[in-house]
Amino acid sequence: MDESTAKKSSGNTGKETGLMNDSSKRIPTREKVAYGFGDFGNGFMFDLGQAYLTKFWIDGVGIGAGVVAGIFAFTKIFDAFMDPIAGSFIDNRRNISSRGKFRPVMMISAIILGIMTVVTFTMPMGLSMTQKIIYAYAAYMIWGVAYSFTNDPYGSLASVMSRNSQDRSFMATTRQVGSVSAQFIAGVAFIPLMGLFSDGHETHGYFIAAAIFAVIGVLMFAVCYFGTRENVKVNRKSETKEGFKDYLRVVFHNGPLGALILMTLFTISAMNTNNQMMVFYAQYNLGNIGLQPVINAIMMGTSIIGVFMIPTLTKHFGQKKTALVSFAIGAVANIANYFLPTNIITFIVLVSIGYIALAIPNGITWAMVSNAIDYGEWHTGIRKEAITYAAFNFSRKIAQSLAALVSAGVLALTGYVANAHQTPGALNGIKAAMTLYPGVCLVLAAIIFGLFYKLDDDNFAKIADDLDHGKWENGTIGETK
Repeated sequence: MDESTAKKSSGNTGKETGLMNDSSKRIPTREKVAYGFGDFGNGFMFDLGQAYLTKFWIDGVGIGAGVVAGIFAFTKIFDAFMDPIAGSFIDNRRNISSRGKFRPVMMISAIILGIMTVVTFTMPMGLSMTQKIIYAYAAYMIWGVAYSFTNDPYGSLASVMSRNSQDRSFMATTRQVGSVSAQFIAGVAFIPLMGLFSDGHETHGYFIAAAIFAVIGVLMFAVCYFGTRENVKVNRKSETKEGFKDYLRVVFHNGPLGALILMTLFTISAMNTNNQMMVFYAQYNLGNIGLQPVINAIMMGTSIIGVFMIPTLTKHFGQKKTALVSFAIGAVANIANYFLPTNIITFIVLVSIGYIALAIPNGITWAMVSNAIDYGEWHTGIRKEAITYAAFNFSRKIAQSLAALVSAGVLALTGYVANAHQTPGALNGIKAAMTLYPGVCLVLAAIIFGLFYKLDDDNFAKIADDLDHGKWENGTIGETK
């Protein structure tokens, strides 16, 4: 396989010279692998909040489950509205150095994100319950701002590394491998690590474990920063400083992006609910919290293998068909897991199948977002990478808020009592959130994606060819879809 190394842009004028403008050209494998390290680092910080912050606040700090549901719901919605602000800031950058438009913002923000990850798993001594709640709100809101300014440029970076569809599928794979690998490590190592450093104080163990994960996360982002380049030549001469109305225009004039946004509301809320409820399910439904890292090791380990199959699956069946079949398999596995009697063997088998079937389309989605960015430029003549990615990320934040409402809300509604023997109603609520909810979500995701996502591989090949040959840059206007 021939791969062409793209030349770096030089100078501090913001002009990009000597860059790739041919979608048939490839970038070195080392760059595509380095890109995946970004989501590896991201997962070390993001997945802690999704999987363990609920338990930290409820069982470790003593905040009520209903209040925790409110904290997650409000802060995630706040975070969602931070994404267009972050996207507009990044897209409006003008003095772009040879390091590129996205990489510097990503790296600086990743350092701040690491610091805030530790802060969220900290609760100062001597606070009243009201003060604890205020602290939790404030810390997680600031964490969300840092996450937006880290993840928006990281997600946008792929669209300017290569326009080749195979490169993008490869980067989507390395990104998803990085993400699932971080989930694997967080799912297996965090609870034992927390217990190792607890020293009689559970909150102290959370702090030390979060600090270790945050340091590793920042280092992984550094690998991404130093190992990638912004290779694609893009037309920025028509760009003007734009605001929130332009963010809305991006959303409502980009059909493929709209379909991805709707689909993601269900896929990400399914995945996050799964991750948040696993520790509760292991402790109470299976009767042994020590099973949590074992189950996660199997579930997430097998999903990593599944993610490695993405390039082969998409090459033979295309992105859309691969995603739809995965949704169907995942829905059947999760719904069956709810209706079957609680049994550790059948639970592990079915939850692993469901997680693999969720990880594969989530990996494909990253390539689809880059394609939607190109579609937006092809459709309107204006390229807005960060705002487009921010619009997609908005749906992920709303999905995370929805997952928090389902997870903590079910605990509150079914009478969950921290660190106590649970009632049959509470146990059934935990099982339903763990299995039935993700299954229903995947059914809805399949329906939305199947009906509304029209940018298949052949359509994108035409769009990429038009952009490579100067559509808009030469004043030509093609048909829109």
